[in-house]
Amino acid sequence: MSNNAVSLYLDPQIRDWVLFPITLVMILVGILRHYVVVLLQSPPKVVSKAAMREQRALTRSQILRATASNSPIPPSYYTSISQHLSDAFASGAYLKDGPPKGDNASAPPNPITDPAAMDGMMAGMKTQMVMMVPQMVIMGWINFFFQGFVLIKLPFPLTLGFKSMLQRGIETPDMDVRWVSSLSWYFLNFFGLNGLYRLILGDANSADSSRDMTASPFAAGAPAAGPQDFAKLFKAEKDNLEFSEGLHNWVGNDVENRVLRKYGKLAPAY
Repeated sequence: MSNNAVSLYLDPQIRDWVLFPITLVMILVGILRHYVVVLLQSPPKVVSKAAMREQRALTRSQILRATASNSPIPPSYYTSISQHLSDAFASGAYLKDGPPKGDNASAPPNPITDPAAMDGMMAGMKTQMVMMVPQMVIMGWINFFFQGFVLIKLPFPLTLGFKSMLQRGIETPDMDVRWVSSLSWYFLNFFGLNGLYRLILGDANSADSSRDMTASPFAAGAPAAGPQDFAKLFKAEKDNLEFSEGLHNWVGNDVENRVLRKYGKLAPAY
């Protein structure tokens, strides 16, 4: 920028009828979006006793393995529990549908027939629709009524690399980079109002559209996760249990001598 650059003087009505309305509309739309998402959420599904038993059996085995190197369980009891879980995993006793039979023994679960997976995909689609539709309407409203408006000047200096981000819709290469156009003000509010939403609605809110856009599996191009195949998980867990038996170390091993050495009643071992 040259020293002869002409300063801009904005009409106060631009602040009153463009800047404030855009900010207020985006805040209100975010709050409305939060409550719409809350209304569209389905009540939590009741997990059957068999499905809960299936999940807890796997968790129990994982905890048992995680504490093998410093276990509070004596070796005889640890081996008994590990063998019991291994036999149950091998026979499919903990599977919610019972042990696999015939051709279904190797067939993976079909995500299309899983009600929980379908409900999860529908909930994600509802959230995406509630996010996209209002933002498309707001962007169209700004482009139609306020295209080419200069709204505000930032009070701190910026480099020219910010020009394309802050002055979208304005083709003026000589304008100071600190001036913000109406479309750029929309994007700044889109990505910067999360702190205000947390203050008004709390941390667990659904008002921040940018967070859902970046966290959505559809935006990242990742496939939707299917149901877990507990038959394969149990088979792998059985092998892990057998391996962890050799790593078992009881914390009470030689505890009496360690206590005596700690209080000087027994000579230290070398």
